[in-house]
Amino acid sequence: MVSIIMSEYAPGMRVLIRDEEWMIRKVETNSMGNKALYCAGISSLVKDREAVFLEDLEEVEPINPAEVNLVPDKSSHFIKTRLFLESQWRQKIPTDNNLHIGYDAVMDTMDFQLEPARIALQKPRQRILIADTVGLGKTLEAGILMSELIARGKGKRILVVTVKSMMTQFQKEMWNRFTIPLVRLDSNRIHKIRAKLPTNYNPFYYYDKTIISMDTLKRDIEYRTHLENSYWDIIVIDEAHNVAARGDHRAQRSRLAELLSERSDTMIMLSATPHDGRSQSFASLMRMLDKTAIPDENNYTKEDIKGLCIRRFKNDVKDQLSSVYKERKMAIERCKASDAEEDVYNCFVNMQLDMDQNTVKGAGKLFKTSLEKALFSSPIACIKSIEERLKKLYKKYPDGNTHDIDALEELKSYVAKVDTGNFSRYQELLTILRSEEFAWHKDNTEDRIVIFTERIETMKYLAVQLRIDLGMTSEEVVEISGAKSDEEQQKIVEDFARSEAKVRILVASDVASEGLNLHYLCHRLFHFDIPWSLMVFQQRNGRVDRYGQKHQPDIRYLMTESRNSAIKGDNRIMHILIEKEEQANKNIGDPALLMGKFNQEEEEEQVAAAIEKNVDGEEFSKQLDEIKNTFNPFEILMRGNTPKDEVLKIEDKTLFSDINYLEEAVNYFNHTERLPVERFSTGSGLKILVEENSALDNRLKALLPEEVCPKGNRYLMLSDDKVFCVDRMRQSMQNTMEEDAWPDTQYLWKLHPIFNWVNGKADLLFNRNQAPIIGVNTIPVGKIIFIVSGSIPNRKSTPLVDEIFGVEYVNGKFDSIFDIDAVIAETKLKRSNLANADLVGEEDVRRATALLPDVIKQAKFYMEKHAGQYEDEMNPKLNEELDKLDQLQQRHMQQLALFDVGRAKDEKQRHVEELFERFVNWVTDTLTIQKENPYLKILAVISGVE
Repeated sequence: MVSIIMSEYAPGMRVLIRDEEWMIRKVETNSMGNKALYCAGISSLVKDREAVFLEDLEEVEPINPAEVNLVPDKSSHFIKTRLFLESQWRQKIPTDNNLHIGYDAVMDTMDFQLEPARIALQKPRQRILIADTVGLGKTLEAGILMSELIARGKGKRILVVTVKSMMTQFQKEMWNRFTIPLVRLDSNRIHKIRAKLPTNYNPFYYYDKTIISMDTLKRDIEYRTHLENSYWDIIVIDEAHNVAARGDHRAQRSRLAELLSERSDTMIMLSATPHDGRSQSFASLMRMLDKTAIPDENNYTKEDIKGLCIRRFKNDVKDQLSSVYKERKMAIERCKASDAEEDVYNCFVNMQLDMDQNTVKGAGKLFKTSLEKALFSSPIACIKSIEERLKKLYKKYPDGNTHDIDALEELKSYVAKVDTGNFSRYQELLTILRSEEFAWHKDNTEDRIVIFTERIETMKYLAVQLRIDLGMTSEEVVEISGAKSDEEQQKIVEDFARSEAKVRILVASDVASEGLNLHYLCHRLFHFDIPWSLMVFQQRNGRVDRYGQKHQPDIRYLMTESRNSAIKGDNRIMHILIEKEEQANKNIGDPALLMGKFNQEEEEEQVAAAIEKNVDGEEFSKQLDEIKNTFNPFEILMRGNTPKDEVLKIEDKTLFSDINYLEEAVNYFNHTERLPVERFSTGSGLKILVEENSALDNRLKALLPEEVCPKGNRYLMLSDDKVFCVDRMRQSMQNTMEEDAWPDTQYLWKLHPIFNWVNGKADLLFNRNQAPIIGVNTIPVGKIIFIVSGSIPNRKSTPLVDEIFGVEYVNGKFDSIFDIDAVIAETKLKRSNLANADLVGEEDVRRATALLPDVIKQAKFYMEKHAGQYEDEMNPKLNEELDKLDQLQQRHMQQLALFDVGRAKDEKQRHVEELFERFVNWVTDTLTIQKENPYLKILAVISGVE
């Protein structure tokens, strides 16, 4: 059908196409003069959907906001108008940089946790690395920023990428605290999706908000194609240090992260260990956030990364933490080596291996050193290392006639004599667990233990032996390692936090030292072996010594004391590591500073080198002190990069509180559908009966993860009481195993998805081209107030000015314009008992209708004033951004001129030019206001009556 109305179309214009309302985002004209209209949906059925329409094939009708039909509202207490106005008001988005909602999540929010959101919102693109130390709540800080973006209409599609053991935990944190409904895409869920979809369908469009592990992403090569054809509003990468580039080698996870960095305007990275000491590695993360930021990856300053990274330690915010953190208790539990162990140590110390002769001593590379590391873990781990090396030697020397085979076989024979009874460290662990002083009882469901060990063989040995010696089952002593599937890891972590679950002791490899919340029912942690990396200390201890811990963390280090002087010296180095980690925890904040490596592998090599050089403990301690005093590149980068400006929290109030709006709306909807609703008998909350396959049930299933959807005919429990919701979160961990470990009560605030459903239904209380008119006696006769919504977008159709205001007329003449809060205050529209005497007649409608053209004219003047204010404030910032990009482009070009020549140089220059042209266009389109076509809509009319 050919368009019946020919018009000059422009971005921001509202049009009617196929009986739905759209906003034009972009107009393109082909060589034949025909226009393509790129549109975003406005009316409920097509809201936020994008479409392209060809003017010569469609009936396109520009909408004149003055041509609205005013309809008297005859509902009791004007509830229909009030619900409609509330739905419109709640869809108004914040256009400033202040915090409007994130601070109000289910958490004891501290000011420092709001800082990442404040920094990010000041930038044109919200891209930031949150690098706070272990335990300060990086996940919560990400949720605060995500909430702010969702409130701004920038969070419809979200992708979270994390390690597989963290998926359920992250999903629950986002839902329970922020009602952000992430669907967990583990292997089972992906299999189900693929079974439903055509072969060529992109599974990443099946759900809008998802969480997936990097392992899953990199496992399947076809995901790359799907990722390249997907786009999100927000992408979050947890444990982001795992995706940093390492030298010239780009691991698959790093390449995937690089790809994802281009698939969203917003990117949030999280890592407690973001810097490995290599400038190139950290630069790779910064370049994922902003490709223009660092011209030279080997030489950059804090100015290059300003606003891209925030990092704090406990000492930086200790004044805020005093009420929520309990100082941890640390103890080194020493035990004397048994005779059998002393025999092993003597044999080991005297052993010389030919294979190590060509390796530089003191480089941390000797096989004997790695064998000692295994020995310090457990006899079973040592035997495993010996056997693996013997396999290689026997393959090389089939007759077994070589010194190294004889030496290793002799050591193995001694190690094999160390059984459970004379394995001193294990016996010490048993003694502690059984002691009255330690006061741990396996029957106490609220008191659990985590035991960390580096070696898988040690982990398995401990799990089996503890079951035997403590009379416990495999359900009570559970092991967790990277060998388990993502579903298994998630279930173990979940059960460890559930009172009803049988698990009492978790024996963990270091796969559980990264990111996991193990503190809900656990404050006791054992280091069964001592890691050779301070970064591992930090990660392990942070599982129980973290935000939200209710008890004093009790951390124990198990160490064997030997009479052998060489072993005693090496143990002294282990002791120094423990002391330095405690020192860092109390004074420095970052234990990585003590060794100056920022990398677990290099820290381990440094310890190994000290052992190979026979460095004594005092000398090793001195070396670490010298490093601490001279080497701190990351601190230099971050110094002064954390502004201390006050975070301004705005409390947006509308006609109804959240709970009253939902209750009033559901009661009104009960006129046409069955939606039984009642208040909680105690506390503040609502119960809504959701009948299976009802409209609400189907809507919830479309919006929420299946884990939190009511099943069958069940009540949806919602509360606006944060303290109550926290209590229900804790209670959910005590559910029986047949029940879900999810709270039965959900947090009711503006971001809860149920308000999408409520707002959508309230939108339809009046037809598309209608607005209610009501008569109230709270304003004088002769006064008419038109409530108008107006927004002005940027070139990308994102509102830069979004206002609801009143245009007031007295006796038919324009009087003033004031904001919606003043309108409500004058009209008393918040009153639930506002009487509707049905006094608006045809003459009142006629008089108000006659004023509509002037109302729109006055509203345009008002919006143009706001647009001018925006330009006055933003143009200097836009020019500053463009100048910054120009300077950065020159620096990039200068860097190319230093190192590249010929064709390669030309190609790189073209790449840089294209990159900066794209960024300049993006910044210009984002910050430039399209003031020519403000979006205006008459929401309601209030007339004074007697």
